[in-house]
Amino acid sequence: MDRLIYTAMSGAKATMGQQTAVANNLANASTSGFRAEMHRFRAVNVQSPASPTRAFVVDDSVATDFRSGPMIKTDSPYDVAIHGDGMFVVQTPDGKEAYTRNGSFTVDANGVLRTNTGLAVVGDSGSITIPPDNGIEIASDGTITATPTTGLRNAANAVGRLKLVNPAETDLRRGEDGLFRTTNGTPAQQDENVKVAVGFVEGSNVSVVEQMVNMVSLSRQFQMQTKMLETAQENDKAATTIIDR
Repeated sequence: MDRLIYTAMSGAKATMGQQTAVANNLANASTSGFRAEMHRFRAVNVQSPASPTRAFVVDDSVATDFRSGPMIKTDSPYDVAIHGDGMFVVQTPDGKEAYTRNGSFTVDANGVLRTNTGLAVVGDSGSITIPPDNGIEIASDGTITATPTTGLRNAANAVGRLKLVNPAETDLRRGEDGLFRTTNGTPAQQDENVKVAVGFVEGSNVSVVEQMVNMVSLSRQFQMQTKMLETAQENDKAATTIIDR
């Protein structure tokens, strides 16, 4: 009964955490470039001479599903999707680099290229600024060329190049803001092998059906674990009554 209480208690808590992760996945099913979060359970014995029978359930592996999402055609010159592995680099409010697959870009009032969430897109020489009254073309290697929309329209100029990186998946961690960062904090290096497609955005890789099935399964697990706690409590009351007699 002692093992039952602690395993069921910690299992119910871990299940609630997984339900939160699944709810977050479902909420981002339409977010460009989103990567689904995955969890696994594992039972761990408590290392204590006073309680050798107790065991806890822990979230053994909080991992990320790095499979690519669907390519969605938009025909916008500011929308870019990565072929295969790789990530875009953005600058966070604290001035550091972070990584994302969201290639839905826009230009702010100052001409700075940003993501649709407002973060500055990082180029090979820092932030990228588009001159006013210019359209852009983005090459497969990330080079951005600006062309005037008025006057001499053949005066094209390269204004920067997207910094495209491909760090190892094991070296990345997801932040609370949904962006990825290297585990050691060192900026990833440009990878010449990463290529992009213009006029496309990558959709979320979340499978709504799979996540809904997971949510139903987790709800049933939580009900089972709370029932086990109720059963343990009833058994404890019955045992106490017998001992009193």
